[in-house]
Amino acid sequence: MTGGRSPIRDFAGSGLSRLEPAQLGGLVTGQLARLCEVVRLDRADTETYVEVLADSLGPAAERSLALPPPSPTLLSDDHTPVEYSLAFLPGSTPALRVLLEPGCGSGDLAANGRTGLRVIREMADRWNFSTDQLDRLEDLFFPAAPAGAFALWCALELRPGGVPAVKVYLSPAANGRDRRAETVREALARLGHRQAFDALPPADDFPFVALDLGAWQAPRVKVYCTHESLAAEQAGAYSRLAPDEGRDQTTGFFHTIAGTGNDGAGGAADGARGPLTRRALTCHSFTETATGLPSGFTLHMPVRTYVEHDGQARERAVAVLRRYGMDSAALDRALAAVTTRPLSDGVGLVAYVALVHQRGQAPRVTVYVSSEAYEVQPPR
Repeated sequence: MTGGRSPIRDFAGSGLSRLEPAQLGGLVTGQLARLCEVVRLDRADTETYVEVLADSLGPAAERSLALPPPSPTLLSDDHTPVEYSLAFLPGSTPALRVLLEPGCGSGDLAANGRTGLRVIREMADRWNFSTDQLDRLEDLFFPAAPAGAFALWCALELRPGGVPAVKVYLSPAANGRDRRAETVREALARLGHRQAFDALPPADDFPFVALDLGAWQAPRVKVYCTHESLAAEQAGAYSRLAPDEGRDQTTGFFHTIAGTGNDGAGGAADGARGPLTRRALTCHSFTETATGLPSGFTLHMPVRTYVEHDGQARERAVAVLRRYGMDSAALDRALAAVTTRPLSDGVGLVAYVALVHQRGQAPRVTVYVSSEAYEVQPPR
C-alpha cells in the first residue's frame, strides 16, 4: 500500500473531512489532489474534482483499506477501482485524467451497471451534457443478466474551470463472450457508423467500446482491440489513418516500450530485436459516419509486462516523451504524487504507455499510473 500522507490536506471544509488516509476514498482523493498540483489546476478546480471522485465511488469511498477491495475489478492489477493517466503534448502541461468504476461497491454486475448509469446521468445533469449516445446502447450493454468482467467505467479529463470531459467504457461481453464482435458491430451501427466494423484489424478480443460525452470538440466512438501476439510492423500497419511517418513512429514506439529496440531505454543491445511480438491493445476512433474510416489510432503497450520493475518502465516512458519533446519531468512529479516507494521496489505503478494519432493533430503520449491502494506487485 502507498504512503500515509494526508489525503485531503487543507480541504477540511469541503465535505471531504469524513475521509481518512486508511480509507479508499481518503487515499485516492489525496493522490488526485497532488496530481492536480502537478498539472497546475487551481485550488477551486482541485477541490471540485476530489469531491467528484469521492462522490462517484459512493459508499466504497469510506471503505477501510484493511478490508479487501470492494470488487474484483479489472481496472487495475490490485483491484483498486481508480487509475490515473497523463496525456502529454509538446510544449504544454499534460492533461490529467482519472478512470473509475462507479459501481465497484455493488453486489453484482447488474447492480454495478445500474449504479454506473445513475452516476453518469447525475454528471450529465450537473454539467449539462447529453447522454443520447449512451441511451441508444443501454439495452445492448445492460441486459437483465449481464455477462463479462465489468459493466461501466467512467473517465474524467480534468480541465480548468471545474467541468471535466466525460467518457464511458462499456463491455462488449455483456451479452456473452461469443457475441462480442456482434455486439460491437451492433453498437457502431446504432450510432451511425455502419461501415466502421469492417475497418477494424484482426483482433483476439474486443474488451471495450468507449463513448465521449460532454464537452469534446469532436466526440468519438472508440473500439479497443486486444492482440495477444502483435509484431511492431503489424502495429504500424494497423495505424491506417497515418502516413508513412506515423506508421514508423508507431513501430519505433512499440520497440522502445517493449524493450526490443536499441535506443538506450532498456532495449536489446547491439541492435538485437529480441522477441518479435508482444501483447498489446489498439484503439480505433470514429468521428464521422460517411466513410467508415477511423479518425484516430492509439497503440496501448502494457509496459509493466515487459520490465522487471517500475524504474525500467519509467525509463522507457521517459525515452518516448523526450523523443517527442514532451515534459518528462512532469511524469516524475506525478509518480511522486502517487507513491513514496522506490520505483525498483515494485512493478505496475506505470501500467501502460500509449502513442495516440488523431487526424489533423500532433501525436501525443499517454502514461497510465496505478493507485496501488491495496497491493504493490513485487519486481520480477
